[in-house]
Amino acid sequence: MVPTKPTVVPLPFWVRGDTNAFFGFGVNVLVNVLTLTGLCLAVVNLPEGEVFGTILPALGIALVAGNVYYTHLARRLARRENRADVTALPYGPSVPHMFIVIFVIMLPIYLRTRDPVRAWEAGLAWAFIIGVIVLIGAFVGPYIRRYAPRAALLGTLAGISITFISMNPAGQMWRMAWIALPVFALLLIGLLTDVKLPFNFPIGLAALLLGTAIGWAGGAMSVPDVTAAARDIAIAVPSVKLDLLLTGLADMAPLLATAIPLGVYNFTEGMTNVESAATAGDNYNLRSVLLADGAGAVIGAALGSPFPPAVYVGHPGWKAAGGRSGYSMATGVVIALLCFLGMFGLLAAIFPTAAIVPILLYIGLLIGAQAFQATPRAHAAAVVAALIPNIAAWATGQIDNALAAAGTTANAVGDEALNGAGVVYDGLLVLGQGAILAGLVLGATVVFIIDKRFVRAAIFAGSGAVLSFIGLIHGERIEWNANGPVALGYLFVAAICAVFALGRIAPRVPDPEEADLDRRHGRADPVATAERTDADQRTPAVSG
Repeated sequence: MVPTKPTVVPLPFWVRGDTNAFFGFGVNVLVNVLTLTGLCLAVVNLPEGEVFGTILPALGIALVAGNVYYTHLARRLARRENRADVTALPYGPSVPHMFIVIFVIMLPIYLRTRDPVRAWEAGLAWAFIIGVIVLIGAFVGPYIRRYAPRAALLGTLAGISITFISMNPAGQMWRMAWIALPVFALLLIGLLTDVKLPFNFPIGLAALLLGTAIGWAGGAMSVPDVTAAARDIAIAVPSVKLDLLLTGLADMAPLLATAIPLGVYNFTEGMTNVESAATAGDNYNLRSVLLADGAGAVIGAALGSPFPPAVYVGHPGWKAAGGRSGYSMATGVVIALLCFLGMFGLLAAIFPTAAIVPILLYIGLLIGAQAFQATPRAHAAAVVAALIPNIAAWATGQIDNALAAAGTTANAVGDEALNGAGVVYDGLLVLGQGAILAGLVLGATVVFIIDKRFVRAAIFAGSGAVLSFIGLIHGERIEWNANGPVALGYLFVAAICAVFALGRIAPRVPDPEEADLDRRHGRADPVATAERTDADQRTPAVSG
């Protein structure tokens, strides 16, 4: 008998679902590029010629290269596993870093020197250092992913999604709810249900057109603004800006205090996003992803962009929308063309912001839900624990911005006055420093305590002590003895867990549904698998 060859699944470059995902993800990236453009012009006062002629074209090169690469990874994974439902990882400018490089790195230098180019040079050096750290993380991250619990990774990701990605768009939506809420409702119907529009019209495009029509009909937009923006359109070709980068690197010591923890944040975020994709069924090689992210930041900085690109939150959302491999490449190419043609000023004048930002809130809902749906029910408390540092970081940022708008600072107001008003600013500030890494440590420690694996809990708590002591978490800067009291607290937790470990307490027996979670997740912990097998042998089989 001649063995039959397995049927090779065809891999089209574009499927119907790619159209939905393209308009959804494309709008997401469009919002972010419009935002960083406004920050460069309005906050740091960079000349329009440099923003539209250098920074955006440099970002365009990084985006098109990265999205083409992730399309390649998706098709390679699809061929290896012989399935056509693999979704490419989304890739674009890192949202938290946009605000950090502007307000933490570039703005202080601009205010001190009144020279936007000096600020730009520092931003390029900072982005370059971030990229180098992510490249190093490519060789460290896979080991962290192997031993960190899913609840800690996804809980940390949900913390970012709910705070930094969802809350600002939500505020913008309710400021012009008459435009944003119909758009949001249409997105929810089209992306969270199986309802289709007539002729299968792309839901993302329909939502954007609806919001734009409402905005123009309601007088929220201005024809003269569109006319003025159209006059500024010009073709720009990226060029190497090594002179600016090297000038910035010459004084890089002050940048390391934020670059090191945020570089760690970048590869930790990339790690959690790969984890999120694996949970949705697409198990990518973490090292390949981190190498691409690091290279994108380094290349972008060399060409003049201070905005490091990264794998985005939201892979499960684009997978649910039907996206496969084509949507990612199309997004990179289209956004790059818009950057090269200087179209972002015109787009900002045509599309109301309130019609664009609901897609970000949708992503926040999806990732927040995934953190609970894709982890064992017993670990729900650990997911919440991993959320908390990011909530603290977001809250302190809001407090700082509010006080700055009033012409003062938290230091000027004083902890006593803030505490008297019920604002525990000092504690929130400590909790939120290095929030991504802190959430991972805290979430993992809680997971292993719940599972009664006290040795592992002690290891993660001990790691928290070391990271706090050197300032990678819970410290305002990298230095020796950055936060001794917090480090001591983690050390006490490690000691308590070590004492319980000496009692040789039997670990928690995993619930039966956890085996299915492990299979869909693409990995299984050997200890947990052994424990689950023992439990299955002790549990009578139930039919039906």
